[in-house]
Amino acid sequence: MAREREKQMFLKWFDRYALFVSIVVGAIGFPVFRHLTPLLPTMIFFMLFFTFCKVNPLDLRLHKWHIIALTVQLCLAIGVYYLLLWLGRRCPLISHPLIAQSAMLCFLMPTATAAPIIAGKLGGSIQNLTTFTLISNLATAVVVPVFFPLVHTVEGMTFCMASWLILRRVGPLLLGPFLSAWLLRLVWNYAHRKEGGEFVLPTRMSQWPFYLWVGTIVILMGQIVNTLVNEPLDGVALAGMVIGAGVSCAVQFMLGWYIGEHFPAGSHGADYQDVVINPAAAPKTKAGISRLTAGQALGQKNTTLAIWMAQTYLLPLTAIGPAAYMVVQNLFNSYQLWRMRTR
Repeated sequence: MAREREKQMFLKWFDRYALFVSIVVGAIGFPVFRHLTPLLPTMIFFMLFFTFCKVNPLDLRLHKWHIIALTVQLCLAIGVYYLLLWLGRRCPLISHPLIAQSAMLCFLMPTATAAPIIAGKLGGSIQNLTTFTLISNLATAVVVPVFFPLVHTVEGMTFCMASWLILRRVGPLLLGPFLSAWLLRLVWNYAHRKEGGEFVLPTRMSQWPFYLWVGTIVILMGQIVNTLVNEPLDGVALAGMVIGAGVSCAVQFMLGWYIGEHFPAGSHGADYQDVVINPAAAPKTKAGISRLTAGQALGQKNTTLAIWMAQTYLLPLTAIGPAAYMVVQNLFNSYQLWRMRTR
């Protein structure tokens, strides 16, 4: 009993401080973890796969705020990039291409797979946010192969060649998990149709995406620190990327709140709040539920995927922006959860 109690206490502590532990471990052990970078696509794939296994595609519903939020996200990503390039020609302090690329990534990256969980704790709609997470990842799979070759040209490679190279790697990484989870659900339900059971992800696997996320953060931090050590960066560019990450995080949360409040969803699903995790999370109005949901949809990003894409297809140091965004969004989410608990 004592050992089991210690184990539960450790897991509770680890859940709370996993982000900071993974950042420190990755930074200290970067000479080792930087060699594990080839594992990242597989780990990201299974993070998304186990997340989509929890959702029945037939239960997903498309709402007006989904389309508006996605349009705003894509327009901001492209608009901010070209705006910073234009301003950089007039202001030498922000003329570094890393700043524009970093800010663009902070808007373009899709919604995090953990966002529905946080939204459920705060009283948002898990079902509606899962729908947005899916379409956000699908949109990224389409936009990135078209836009990245314009942002960062590779010598000796045409636009079509670069687009195909990115699509060939990013497409399966984002579309594959959803299709695989859906196929698994169909096969399982067909095989067990006589029993009348519905596919449910085993409880022991429910935490696997979390542990995969921790592992990816360790590897990514090792890669970022290795890049900083071998490719020194001037302080102005570093400050510009960090400030840009903080501003973009605040802007997207506020825009999400505004969109959700003014274009509330007509339905939220039976699980619009996770009363098991947090019984106090209970906004009653449709506008209040949609406000929380859309805020997390636009503000909480899949920074793991963004850092990997930056290091693979853009200037490697661009990954500092999404890394700073990761810290800011998790600090803000921690504050939101703390405020909810104190109520």
